[in-house]
Order: sequence, then C-alpha cells, then structure tokens
Amino acid sequence: MSAVSSQTVAASPAWEQAVADLEAHLVRRAVSGNTLAAYRSDCRQLAQWATALAVEPPALDVRLLRRYVAGLSAAGQAPSTVARKLAAVRALLRVQTELGHLPHNPAELLAAPKRPRTLPRVLAREEIELLLERIPQRTPLEQRDRALIELAYSSGLRAQELVDLDLASIDFDTETVRVEGKGRRTRMVPIGEHALRALERYRKQGRGHLLSKPADGADGVHEPLFLSKSGRRLSSSDVRRRLRTWTRLLQTREPALAQVHPHTLRHTFATHLLEGGADLRAIQELLGHATISTTQVYTRVESVRLRAAYSSAHPRA
Repeated sequence: MSAVSSQTVAASPAWEQAVADLEAHLVRRAVSGNTLAAYRSDCRQLAQWATALAVEPPALDVRLLRRYVAGLSAAGQAPSTVARKLAAVRALLRVQTELGHLPHNPAELLAAPKRPRTLPRVLAREEIELLLERIPQRTPLEQRDRALIELAYSSGLRAQELVDLDLASIDFDTETVRVEGKGRRTRMVPIGEHALRALERYRKQGRGHLLSKPADGADGVHEPLFLSKSGRRLSSSDVRRRLRTWTRLLQTREPALAQVHPHTLRHTFATHLLEGGADLRAIQELLGHATISTTQVYTRVESVRLRAAYSSAHPRA
C-alpha cells in the first residue's frame, strides 16, 4: 500500500498518541505554528500508512521506513518533500525513543534522498529599486504595501515576522525593529532610511484609515502594525498576495520579477549585505539564523556572481 493511498485510514490510538507526544515536544521548543502544522501533517501520513499495515510504533523498523519512503517517491513526491517528511518522522521517533517507547530511532539509519543544490533567488539592485519605486503611496493600502515591502528588504524579515510586528516593534528614535523570530528568539534589526520614511508615512497617514474597527489582537499594547482594509492583522498569505500583485504589474518590463516571493526579499537583503562587505556572522545575527551553516548559502551565491563577472570580463577566462 502506498503512503498516499493510505491517507483515508484513521491512525491507531497508539500512533495518535505518538503524534501528540511530538506536538507537545514542539510546543515546548516554541516552534512556529506553520512548523507545528507541517510536522503534524507529515507524521499523521506515516501513522495512517503504518496503521493500514497493522504496524504499531514499536514494530516500525528501518526496513518498513525504506518501504514508506520508496512509496512517497513512487507517488511523485519531490526529493525535497520526501526529505522534509523524513525529518518529521525522525523527530517523531526520536521523541518516542526519549520517552522509552522505542529502544532506538530506526529513522536515524535511513539516509534522506539527495536534493539538488539550488541557490536562493536574488534580485539585482536595479530590480529591487524598480519594484519599490513603482509602488505609489497615494492611498492607505499603497502606503501600507510600500512600508511593508521596504521593511522586508531593508531588514530581511520573514513574512511571518512582518505580520507579527506591533506598532511598538518599531523604534523610530534608534531606527530599529524588534523582531520575534523562530523559537521565540528576539533580535533587534536596523531599519534603512527609505523604509523608515515609508513606515512613518504609513503610520501617520494610512494606518488610521484602515482602523475602521478595532484590529484583531489590539489590546493597547499589542496593536498590529500592518492592517488589512478591514482593520485586522495581515497574514503571511496576505504578504505573498500583495507582493505578487505589485510584481505582476512590472513583469512585462522586468520578467525576472515574475517569480518574486517574500523570502526572495530576505535572500536579496542578505546577499546585498555580503556584496557590500558585511561579515557573515553579522548577517547571521540580522537574519536570526541559529547556526552559521544556514547563512553560508549566501557565500555560494556571491561566489557564483563573482565567477560570472570574471567569465564575462577577463580576456583569458
């Protein structure tokens, strides 16, 4: 039975408890809601597959896990998706091992499928300037979008971090933004002059017009910074949608802008800092990466750029 076809089978109580154990562990680690939902979904898929085969958690071994992974690949799942699902399963079984329900974690013996090494998409300085300068600031929504996208590029924030910002998160005196990142790690990130001006204009002119009713979650302290036209806090999907709206207006002139996502602005922020001579450790802190290895991808981006410049300019390249 394939991993996909077994999704209609209800997981057994033992598997449901295993998934609940993992959820409790992830909550203690303060992972994001998106991460929690993804792990839950991936692990329930394994639980349903195993239940359909009458396999309870203690009976799961590396042979069965290889069969499960092979079924995912046979169903057309991309290597990156299979690797993500396997990471969730590895975490699930690690928790079961720590609780004493398994003698060892069989997933540790299973290698993740090799994923193609793709570099993050990055905009050139001319492209990011074109995008930002073409967002007018005539209406409250335009002022909000300009401030939102300026801040995303200026400070390298994730989409979820942007929408989680409150009015009090922006300190105009010190020109910094207080960001609650992954794992509830707090960091202070500088804001550039262009983003500060856009934020100030939105705060003084646009935001009040969007407060047609009390914003969701507003309690006098936690007042959302970025509001929808109905006065609620924006969601990360709203950020993706608004960015897509503005890039579509420009893609006929600049086709490279057609596939821009919020994380593209974060990648662009980091790459432009590296090009400008910023230290990799400083970039790690600004991005809120837990380890330097995550940040090192930008050195590969810069290496590719320098190689291309060398090849096109050196007479004997």
